[in-house]
Amino acid sequence: MMLIPSHHKPLVLLLALALLSSLLVMLGVAVGSTGFSWSWLDSSEPVQEQILWQIRLPRSVGAWVAGGLLGLAGAVAQGLFRNALADPYLLGASSGAGLGVALLLVLAGTSPAAASLWLRMGLTGAAFLGAVGAVLLTLILARGVEQTMRLLLAGVIVGVVLGSATTLMILMAPDIMRPMQAFVMGSTGFLGWNSVLIMAPLLAVCLLTALGSSRALDAMTLGESTAASLGVRLPTIRLILIAVLALATGAAVAQAGLIAFVGLVAPHLVRSRLHCTHSWLLLLSALTGGALLLAADILARWLVAPQELPVGVVTTVLGGAYLLWLMHRKPLLENRA
Repeated sequence: MMLIPSHHKPLVLLLALALLSSLLVMLGVAVGSTGFSWSWLDSSEPVQEQILWQIRLPRSVGAWVAGGLLGLAGAVAQGLFRNALADPYLLGASSGAGLGVALLLVLAGTSPAAASLWLRMGLTGAAFLGAVGAVLLTLILARGVEQTMRLLLAGVIVGVVLGSATTLMILMAPDIMRPMQAFVMGSTGFLGWNSVLIMAPLLAVCLLTALGSSRALDAMTLGESTAASLGVRLPTIRLILIAVLALATGAAVAQAGLIAFVGLVAPHLVRSRLHCTHSWLLLLSALTGGALLLAADILARWLVAPQELPVGVVTTVLGGAYLLWLMHRKPLLENRA
């Protein structure tokens, strides 16, 4: 059996994830209301062609991009807080994004299923503003970004309060209850080309920004005092990474709702295969997150076809099972670079 040199392992994993993602997109296109069907290969049927290009393909690509945003956000959060249990929904970002979406739905009086590009951009903007507002509120309560534990506790408090505010808003405006239920449970059913056009550039921007801070994240794993002695401007780096965390989380949440465990599990899966610097970890976590969410979306559509499970339920079950298994193998609080 040929052994792969350690310096080639990240590239091999990158190629494997790219191939897996391509295969999953093909499977996603093949899953319909009757389960798996390869009849989509016959593009001579106008209806079949429309289903392929306007429903199945954009949904599959959109699920992958949303998962990539969550996987990247999870890797950023774990590196920023030096905690393997950190996920993209820390600092109240998800609750703030949910409140922003709920406010826009109340004001617009419409559903996330609307295909308008402007509405999609509005939902993303509302989710991002909500996520940023929640993060700023967390920073105010934590009195800055210097004390990590205080920052995490403030994030929990802000998340609970904003989540309660969203629930109260749903009770006051029952018309948005159904779309918000799909939003809270997580759904890729609303994803289309408009969602892809919004999320894909944001994924590229967030990934490039995070990669630009990867060396600082490597230094921060050695401790904040060591990182500062190496010339890392900790307050600036923290603010940049928190902005990436808020933007990536807000974009994914606005388009696909609250999908748990993808951002938490993706970096763990990468670390279970190889030890690498944050430059590789960030990229591979994004690819892994995309593959995870797309695979969960395929299962959600196939398991009870012609009905459909909320993809957030599938990720919660699979992610929870994986973490339980991992908990029996090694300490979860161990953080690896």
